[in-house]
Amino acid sequence: MDILDVKNLSKVYGNKIVFTALDNISFTIEEGEFVGIMGPSGSGKTTLLNMISTVDKPTSGEIRIKDKNPLKLKGDNLALFRRRELGFVFQDFNLLDTLTVGENIVLPLTLDGVPVKNQDDELNRISKILGIENLINKRTFEISGGEAQRTSIARALIHNPTLLLADEPTGNLDSKAAMVVMELFKKINKDEKVTTMMVTHDAFSASYCNRILFIKDGTMYNEIYKGDTRQLFYQEIIDVLALMGGGN
Repeated sequence: MDILDVKNLSKVYGNKIVFTALDNISFTIEEGEFVGIMGPSGSGKTTLLNMISTVDKPTSGEIRIKDKNPLKLKGDNLALFRRRELGFVFQDFNLLDTLTVGENIVLPLTLDGVPVKNQDDELNRISKILGIENLINKRTFEISGGEAQRTSIARALIHNPTLLLADEPTGNLDSKAAMVVMELFKKINKDEKVTTMMVTHDAFSASYCNRILFIKDGTMYNEIYKGDTRQLFYQEIIDVLALMGGGN
């Protein structure tokens, strides 16, 4: 089953001076896939993510998430769709300093008016999966960057989203914390069957995906699938990025 279907997506900015950020992009992501989006700076990665996350609208083309078109929704209906169908993990964590780790994680459920007992049950479940059950009463300034990103992932997953969207999730982490976070992404994709799309410039992080889509100058440049080992896949990613002229 297709979770995400992107058809002929284009985004053009400006009137007199026109800049084409995306040019006729099409691809699908099936249920349970872990797909990476890569490309040089200015390639259109962030623009694509903004379209899929409903932050921005395309100039032309269509996006369907589980056969729904979120771009036709407005106001409260769009906010509800975004909150219930999508999970977001950001480079800078986007946690609220005024809340504890646990309160940050259950925020989507609080906004949906889920009873506290149910919130607690879900918090226990998801914090154990991510290995942060001992952090839930701490404040965000008392935890490390890696722990903050795990908290962010827990918040993104607590309402069982149809699609998890990650934007440079290891961008602010050291190599050890990045590896822990990517192992968790791999685990939740495999064990919890969470369909995930991750934008990244980092070949190491990308090597945890099942498939990589490469974008250059707003168009689809290449697509590669993971083979037998992550090490070989990592080398393939490096090779494609070298051909493209950089991966930042």
